[in-house]
Amino acid sequence: MTLSDLGDRICILGPSNSGKSTLADAIARRRGLEVIHLDRLYHLPNTDWEARPKDEFIALHDAAIARERWVMDGNYSVCMPQRFRRATGLIVLDVSTVASLLRYFRRTLLEKERRGALAGGRDSVKWDMIYHIAVTTPKNRKRYRAMFDQIDLPKMQLSSLRAIKACFREWDLAR
Repeated sequence: MTLSDLGDRICILGPSNSGKSTLADAIARRRGLEVIHLDRLYHLPNTDWEARPKDEFIALHDAAIARERWVMDGNYSVCMPQRFRRATGLIVLDVSTVASLLRYFRRTLLEKERRGALAGGRDSVKWDMIYHIAVTTPKNRKRYRAMFDQIDLPKMQLSSLRAIKACFREWDLAR
């Protein structure tokens, strides 16, 4: 599948710390699309990842998907139905739990700035995030696989960090 096959409104889903934001930024630069990081819409800026009120988040989300050309990374299942109705393509990253955990520790302990970071926020190791990656995400995998099979959009699934890197090479994406 070529990158242009996914159209001008691309959703990227996957576990926390799987590389969604990095891929979204690379696609946005390559295709001239607006990048929308759902974490930035869901969380209040200048906080330690404090969530916005649900209705405020949904309003921000719905305004973002109304735009003509975008690549959006993040899951947030409360808004998936309307996002998928607007999307022209879907990429699902399905990296292992171990890979997500290793990326989380690297990101929080070693990276000063990262793609998709919260404005004014600072990443730090949090037990609730470790729990989310290690326990909650594996439970969601079955649901996401079933959803992926049912969605009638151009779509692709990348099931390893190696597959994601190969996609970067194939589409000539810059990190």
